[in-house]
Parts: sequence; structure tokens; C-alpha cells
Amino acid sequence: QVQLVESGGGLVQAGGSLRLSCAASGRTFSNYGMGWFRQGPGKEREFVAAITVYGGGTFYADFVKGRFTISRDNAKNTVYLQMNSLKPEDTAVYYCAADRSISDTRRKPNYWGQGTQVTVSS
Repeated sequence: QVQLVESGGGLVQAGGSLRLSCAASGRTFSNYGMGWFRQGPGKEREFVAAITVYGGGTFYADFVKGRFTISRDNAKNTVYLQMNSLKPEDTAVYYCAADRSISDTRRKPNYWGQGTQVTVSS
């Protein structure tokens, strides 16, 4: 089992920035691809970003390219999502996810965190 705990959400004005963190425990962190998903009000959960086990590959949804950056620190068992130029439509619960397969990390990861709320005011 992999346990994931997100932090860093909050309320921010449009144009502002937030950095989300996700601390992992339970298994060897560097064996897992890591990702972020989000679910906005009345919407389905959607993929945001993912990163391969050593950070050599990153993947982004089109709607966050150029604004969000995913990174990881395997020594700290933590993955980050730096969010810049935030928009009201970025308002959502953001979930950290993990899977041994980077393909599944991007589509149907095995492990999920509990989520952290991000609210962007206009």
C-alpha cells in the first residue's frame, strides 16, 4: 500500500500562485510514477500532470501547460505541483495519485490521496 497526503491548498486570487505537496509513505517512493488530478464543482475528476519515477518525464493536460509544473524529490518522498497564473476555473479539489506504471498514473492510478481544496477568486 502507498499512503498519500496532500497539503498546500487554499484560497488565492486570480493570477496568484500556490504550491501543492504530496507526501508518500508505505512503499519505495522511487518505484512509482506520481500524478495530480482535480475535480471541480459539478465536474468529473480530470488529469492534471504526471511525472516518471526519477523525474525524467513530465506530462501535462493542455489546460495547465505553461502555468503548472510538477516535480518530485525522491529523498523526501514528496511530489509537488507548482501552480502559477491561477484562474477561477482552476478551482477544484486536487488529488495526488501514484502507480507503478506511468501510463496508469495518467489514466487510472491505483493509489489516491484524500485531496486538498484550491479556490481561486476572481
